[in-house]
Amino acid sequence: MTEAVAFKDDVPPPVAPEVLREATDLLRARYGSQTIAVPDQWNDTLSILLSHRSVRAYLPEPLPPGALETIIAAAQSAATSSNLQAWSVIAVEDKGCKARLATLAGRQKHIEQAPLFLVFLADLARLDKIAEDQGGRAGAHDYLESFVIGVIDAALAAQNAVVALESLGLGSVYIGGIRNHPEEVAAELGLPKNVLAVFGLCVGTPAALPIPSGIKPRLPQRLVLHRERYDEAIAPDVLADYNRDLREFQKQQGMGEADWTQQAVDRMTSVDALKSRGRLTEALRTLGFGLR
Repeated sequence: MTEAVAFKDDVPPPVAPEVLREATDLLRARYGSQTIAVPDQWNDTLSILLSHRSVRAYLPEPLPPGALETIIAAAQSAATSSNLQAWSVIAVEDKGCKARLATLAGRQKHIEQAPLFLVFLADLARLDKIAEDQGGRAGAHDYLESFVIGVIDAALAAQNAVVALESLGLGSVYIGGIRNHPEEVAAELGLPKNVLAVFGLCVGTPAALPIPSGIKPRLPQRLVLHRERYDEAIAPDVLADYNRDLREFQKQQGMGEADWTQQAVDRMTSVDALKSRGRLTEALRTLGFGLR
């Protein structure tokens, strides 16, 4: 473990030139044409976070011994509401199960290709069982707030897991399509009532591609970072710049070019874009969630 280094008068040393270049390149990649100042201090954690990219091609080799358990330990180190720890995860390595889940999630072949597929769950069943074993009933679980707690806990845990696995040289991609058919996924994984598969996570060693996976630009901070109060104003030139940056990324990656604004409108103005997830409330009630 690296020991803390004391600096005279608690003033950190200047960022080394090579580190400054790396930090500048990562920030430029993450925001395209938007300029972000490099802080006075930089570290490996920031580099890992800003280097994040989705990985959809994997080598067939399994994870190193102990890697899964370490990743889950990192996931369990995330914050959890009231320490309820209302989430669980299922590690799927069986080829047949991965193939069936890939079909249910929209025929996403990288689920089959990845050596490990993690399914993160909003899990109220464990708390229900504990209450029942003590002669009570977890009546609060009939309310939407409890379901939200499970989803948030699962998301926080998963993001910790992603940072951990990337620090080990592994790659991943989230699979929201696991919610396309909630009841069928629940049956495949043997989920009890009051448990929802929130999303999946492909995990493995990234495979070399003809065009290496790049860092996708995100929205300018001007649209995301609000100070003191929410600002509804959206400057057209800011969106135009982001559309341009994203199109340049798509071009470099050999992807079809499309404005982010148009993609967002297409995704949010039609229930058809939700696929079968438009009936999620119905599915949740079938799976036992009260949602009052």
